[in-house]
Amino acid sequence: MKNPLRKRIKREIFGEIGKYIAIFLFMLLSIGFISGFLVAASSMKTAYDNSFEKYNIENGNFTLAMKADDALISDIEKEDVKLYELFYKEENAIVGKDDNEATIRIYKDRKDIDLICVMDGEMPQNDDEIALDRMFADNNGISTGDEITVGDIKLKVSGLVAFSDYSALFSNNNDIMFDAVKFSVAIVTDSRFDKLSDDHETFCYGWKYNSEPSDDKEEKNMSDDFMKALASKALLTNYIPRYQNQAINFTGDDIGSDSSLMIALLYIIIAIMAFVFAVTINHTIDREASVIGTLRASGYTRGELVRHYLAAPVIVTFVSAIIGNILGYTVFKELIVYMYYSNYSLPTYVTLWNPDAFIKTTIIPVVLMFVINLLVLIRMLRHTPLQFLRCDLKKNKRKKAMRLPRWNFLSRFRLRIIFQNIPNYLILFVGIAFISIMLAMAVGMPSTLQYYKDNTKDMMFADYQYVLKSYKDEMGKEITTKNSDAEKFSMDSLLYKTDALNEEVSVYGVEDTSKYISLPDAKNLKEKEVYISKPFSDKYGVAVGDTVTLSAKYEKKKYSFKVKGFFEHSQSIAVFMPIEQYRTVFDKDEDAFDGFFTNTKIKDVKKDYIATVITEREITKMSNQLDHTMGSYMLYFQFLCVVLSAVLIYLLTKIIIEKNEVAISMTKILGYTDGEIAKLYLLATTIVVVICAALSVLVGTLVMRSVWTVMLQSMSGWFTFIMGPLDYLKMFAFIFVGYLVVMLFDFRRIRKIPLDEALKRVE
Repeated sequence: MKNPLRKRIKREIFGEIGKYIAIFLFMLLSIGFISGFLVAASSMKTAYDNSFEKYNIENGNFTLAMKADDALISDIEKEDVKLYELFYKEENAIVGKDDNEATIRIYKDRKDIDLICVMDGEMPQNDDEIALDRMFADNNGISTGDEITVGDIKLKVSGLVAFSDYSALFSNNNDIMFDAVKFSVAIVTDSRFDKLSDDHETFCYGWKYNSEPSDDKEEKNMSDDFMKALASKALLTNYIPRYQNQAINFTGDDIGSDSSLMIALLYIIIAIMAFVFAVTINHTIDREASVIGTLRASGYTRGELVRHYLAAPVIVTFVSAIIGNILGYTVFKELIVYMYYSNYSLPTYVTLWNPDAFIKTTIIPVVLMFVINLLVLIRMLRHTPLQFLRCDLKKNKRKKAMRLPRWNFLSRFRLRIIFQNIPNYLILFVGIAFISIMLAMAVGMPSTLQYYKDNTKDMMFADYQYVLKSYKDEMGKEITTKNSDAEKFSMDSLLYKTDALNEEVSVYGVEDTSKYISLPDAKNLKEKEVYISKPFSDKYGVAVGDTVTLSAKYEKKKYSFKVKGFFEHSQSIAVFMPIEQYRTVFDKDEDAFDGFFTNTKIKDVKKDYIATVITEREITKMSNQLDHTMGSYMLYFQFLCVVLSAVLIYLLTKIIIEKNEVAISMTKILGYTDGEIAKLYLLATTIVVVICAALSVLVGTLVMRSVWTVMLQSMSGWFTFIMGPLDYLKMFAFIFVGYLVVMLFDFRRIRKIPLDEALKRVE
């Protein structure tokens, strides 16, 4: 004979269909999104990993001051490497319907190394054609067949491609963030390349080892040895081994890097839902205590009752997981893939079955739900049949009621409601705090980016920072300019080495009376005393009086400096000293310098002498890129957080009202109106929600600041997580708006409680 309790499972679920639909949708969306994320990330990571062999990606590249002749190439290749020309020319371009300004790094077609994946159209066949990076084209609204202006010529876009060595569009390996809005790589025919101006040609060479390194450690050792040999043979201007190349590695490091975070996020959500179920079951057992006592007295075992009450949460979780995985492999996977393709220049991929994702998003959530509710049920069902029949389930009985303050009756009544529902409110606080962490990111990220975009001017040394190839022209004369506001400076790049990162630090030598970088008491600085930028101090906790040790990039030299103070108006990791001290420390000529600071454009220095010009565009490209790729998603994320908080509050307030149905029914019998009852119960919950929301906003922000700090410790550069007063109010408002919607449902639920409910159950 079948167990009659089985029929009750279906009736129980459909009897409270609103609650179960809310829980089902909550877990379905969570599991579906995270399943889709794991599937998309693993599939794209596999395609990325396979691209190294498929597209023959370089082991590294270096640039020389001048083109190497055959003898030099032959000499370098004796170091057990094979060299390939990767020369490029950079041109300013006008692109898109809005005539956006951009920089295009133009290459010849590759035949042997760093091969290219054609995503749409075809490679250039004629001199008037160009193939652009697919992500850059998408960001600027460019399609195959459109025309762009490169320099002074118009070229037709023959195709959209993905460069295997530019999966992230870093124009400079030392940049904090890539720029896929204002920078692109491109391919033209060999003859068109030769016709382009040589003013900004870079003699870049890629290399492949004849014998591939077996692991990361051997790769680093081989790279170090090759750099030493190379530096002794030629004048290096840049050297980037593959393991340090952000354009290649940034994407691979990022894809799937959030998997652990996503899994933790899922398990926290499932745990919260499990405790919501546990509170629901706890309430159900309290409400059905006499029925359970009768069943136990009739011969039903604890095991049978445990299995019965476990059925609903496990079934709902299992169905949510199965349907969530189906959606994960279809709808959500495509969403995540779109997000990745919106950020990175990835080649085509194939969706792969991910058994690990299935286990983590289906088996483990079901087991987690099962275990948490099993522990709660074992504790609740340990009472004797007689205790259940008497509804005597409280372990610790108070001999007398808690004394409350001498407030008016209604206030004491609300306080009693709060005390009676403390376990539910604690879960509510944990849930809202967890949502507040996500909300802090969704609100704080746009505010942080906007803050840096708005304050970029204040953080720039000058409107223009001209870096020269040499301070002397081909005749040996010092390069000068007639700009009255131009000021000489010296600059070099060193490394600040930590366990997590080799951070590149810009070291500046400036005039004692500099109007661009004013150092207090610069003339009286002792030898090797320096000022450091505030971001340097904030990131690494460097204080005044500390000694920082910096290392040369391509040599075994180290430099130690004592920190005299901080320079506030800088966004970079930098060190500042008088230019005379700079020349002494780095053994430069007494009149040597590396460029000019100026607030006006320099027009009387030949382009051939200028290595680069740093303007507001270079400073803001990180915030612009993050805003472009993440800004719209943050709005969706804010909406999602509002929905999640509303669902969680709905579930727990529903339990609180159900737990007090008898009391509410009794107050109705005593003549209280629905509005007056709502003031008692809903106002009590409102007070708790306001307190929980306020505390959660603070907790969420503090946790997000800590996560932000840890995250940036493994990345180059630094900028502080910014949350203004309005952002705190915004977070609070989002949570409270969700609660206001829930209040409408709660009031409707109170109105539906019949007067005879108090007469049905006498406890």
